[in-house]
Amino acid sequence: MRLSIISVAFAIVAAFAVPASAERLTDAPLVDAAWLQDHLGSDGLIVLDTRAPTDDANPYTAGHIPGAIWAPYGKFGWRATVDGVPGQLPEIPEIEGRIKSLGINDDTQVIIVPAGASSSEFGAATRVYWTFKVLGHDNVTILDGGMRDWQAADGALETEMVIPQQAGNFTADFRPQYYASTEEVAAAEDNGVRLVDGRPVDQFEGKAKSPVVRAPGTIPGAINLPQSRFYNAETASFVNQSEAQSLASDAGLSEDDETIAFCNTGHWASIAWFGLSEVDGKENVKMYDGSLAEWASDESRPLE
Repeated sequence: MRLSIISVAFAIVAAFAVPASAERLTDAPLVDAAWLQDHLGSDGLIVLDTRAPTDDANPYTAGHIPGAIWAPYGKFGWRATVDGVPGQLPEIPEIEGRIKSLGINDDTQVIIVPAGASSSEFGAATRVYWTFKVLGHDNVTILDGGMRDWQAADGALETEMVIPQQAGNFTADFRPQYYASTEEVAAAEDNGVRLVDGRPVDQFEGKAKSPVVRAPGTIPGAINLPQSRFYNAETASFVNQSEAQSLASDAGLSEDDETIAFCNTGHWASIAWFGLSEVDGKENVKMYDGSLAEWASDESRPLE
C-alpha cells in the first residue's frame, strides 16, 4: 500500500520534473570544515542546519554557520507518521513543498550540518541526505564533524535567523532504487537480497526493543551491522571508504550484494545505508523506510 501511494505521487511529479543542469560544487558525500570555509557564499550553495532545539536552548540561535538556514530534524517535517507508522517519508507533494520553502532549487548544492555529537545524532543528517537522494537530488553532502568540527576549525558564527527570500523550484523525482517497500523486504531472502539491521546488538538479538516496535526480534535472515560502527564519537567523524568497505566485508557483505538496510523507523538505517551506498560506494543499496515499526505492526510477519 505504501509503495503504491508513493508510486502514484511519483508519476504525478515526474511529469513536471525539470532536470538539474548546473555543475556540482562537489560529488563527495562528506566534506570537512576547510572545504566549507573555502566554498561558503558560493552561488547555488545552501547550508542546512538540522540541529534540534532543547527545552532550554536553541543551538541555532546560539551560533550557526553564516547564512545557514535552520531546518531542525524533528521539527521541520522531514519525517511523518503514515498509516500509523512513525518516521516515514512524507507524501511527496508535502516534502517537496517543504524543501522549496528553504529556497532550494533543482541545481542547489545542499550542505547538511549536524551537531557532531554522536552517531545517532549524525543520523539526522544521513536521513535528510537520503531524503534528498530518494527525491532525485544528487547535489547534497554532509559536513563531516558537523558544528563540532566547524567550531574546532575556528569557523565564523552568526546568531540571526536566516529566512529564505523566496521559495526555490525544487522538483521531486522519486527514485525507487533507494527505497525498499515492505513487499520487497518480505521477498528479500527468496530473491537473494541481503537485509542489514543497523540497530544495536541487544535489539538485534531481541534482548531489548524500541517502544515504537510491537515485539522484539529482527527480520528473518538479517545480519547485524550496528550504525555506531560507522562513526567515531571521539573525533565526530564518519568512517572513510576503506573503513566502510572493511565493515561491510566483516559483516559478510560482498560488493555485488543487493542490500536493504533497516532499523526501527529508518533513522539508524540511514546511517548504515549512507555508509554502504555513499561512502563505500556499493550499488543496489536501499533503505526500508518503515523498518521494524511497520514490519512488526502486522503480527503475521515473522520475527526471529
